[in-house]
Amino acid sequence: MEAKQGLSNYDLIWETVRQIPRGRVATYGEVAEQAGVPGQARLVGYALHNLPAKSDVPWHRVINSQGRISLPRGNSGYQRQMRLLRKEGVRFAHGRVDLARFGWLRALRKRK
Repeated sequence: MEAKQGLSNYDLIWETVRQIPRGRVATYGEVAEQAGVPGQARLVGYALHNLPAKSDVPWHRVINSQGRISLPRGNSGYQRQMRLLRKEGVRFAHGRVDLARFGWLRALRKRK
């Protein structure tokens, strides 16, 4: 993704996350790379944590590099994220998403 003049890193991250289609996921690191802030996976987490109320950014489509939801399992946010992903057709096996099957960028690379 090409950096756009006048946009903050958060804006670039949110714009990138909006591109992840239903039924696909991306890792924090992949989002950072696509947003033009490589190596800044934590910044992606901060940006998603600081989303404005009623945002249209599909934050739930971002998971960690092991294919897991980063929130603690007992957390209501964890349950919500898993529910939203399952509703979109993303499947979990032992608490993990198969990134080869459901990964957004991996799917794009396969098409090329």
